[in-house]
Amino acid sequence: MVKIENLTKFYGNFKAVDNISFTIPDNEIIGFLGPNGAGKSTTMNIITGFLPASSGTVTIEGFNIASQPKDAKRKLGYLPEFPPLYHDMKVKEYLKFVAGIKEVPRFEVKKQLDYAMDKLKITDRADQVIKSLSKGFKQRVGFAQALLGSPKVLILDEPTVGLDPSQIIEVRTLIKELKKDHSVILSTHILQEVEAVCDRVIIIANGEIRANNTMQELTQMASKNPVITMSVEGARTPVVNLIKTAEGFISLANIEQIEHNVFEYKIEVKSTDTRKDLLKKLVIADFNVRQVSVEEANIEEIFVKLSAPKEKKSTIQKLREIASEYEVEENDSENNG
Repeated sequence: MVKIENLTKFYGNFKAVDNISFTIPDNEIIGFLGPNGAGKSTTMNIITGFLPASSGTVTIEGFNIASQPKDAKRKLGYLPEFPPLYHDMKVKEYLKFVAGIKEVPRFEVKKQLDYAMDKLKITDRADQVIKSLSKGFKQRVGFAQALLGSPKVLILDEPTVGLDPSQIIEVRTLIKELKKDHSVILSTHILQEVEAVCDRVIIIANGEIRANNTMQELTQMASKNPVITMSVEGARTPVVNLIKTAEGFISLANIEQIEHNVFEYKIEVKSTDTRKDLLKKLVIADFNVRQVSVEEANIEEIFVKLSAPKEKKSTIQKLREIASEYEVEENDSENNG
């Protein structure tokens, strides 16, 4: 478990991280998102012990990263965006070197090296010099070094950068498998990656936590009603009348004729459950439904909404609020008098 409490970081007078708190439970994959300059990298650097916090605490498996750095870092496996590779070393030689730095017991080294190379499918590259590897395989070697030492917590910064589509799928599958034995913090700009592998999402913007929710909860926060698109063969008026009787119907967002006697209806509804009721009514009425699709708030829209700068109150707004509070206090004193 990773526990962050009241974490704040100043660079001079600039507050990069503003009193944030959150917990990463055991065996959970957390997506850590934020726009450039949001404080995401600073937070990750503090968690890994690369940067000191101005105030607040980070504990990893009960060890404070500031006061017990060695014990805390033993519990961490870290894959930075640019893996710390020694390009003139061979793959296995480099991993053995990292195992030594992490003080992996001698009798465990071979077992852990074999495990890491097998997981990342680089066993056949063990005797190859790192600088001769493709970017994708270099990324895999960096990932392998993060697994050494049997860390309870893995921090992965852009782990699929430079990988081809098939390799990306393999790494995503690996990350999901790793959750059996690890807590995983995944930092990425690929929002579909978060949808594919994460149990929960933390969004940081302007140094503040804007969201700490499951994907389902985030979708609800986006407050966008689903839109069902249906292509239906048949007279327009009776189809419209049927659609309006469906449970959860809100409005017909758009109707478009796509061919003779075939119309496409965009239907705003309260939930996607309405789709089942709509189909049932249309089939019973003997209409031919050609196509059905559902458009919901996606993670890109949610991310943009939650990470947008907060509106600053004007001086006039602030004066009005102060005047309003003064009037309330004055009325209370008169009533109490």
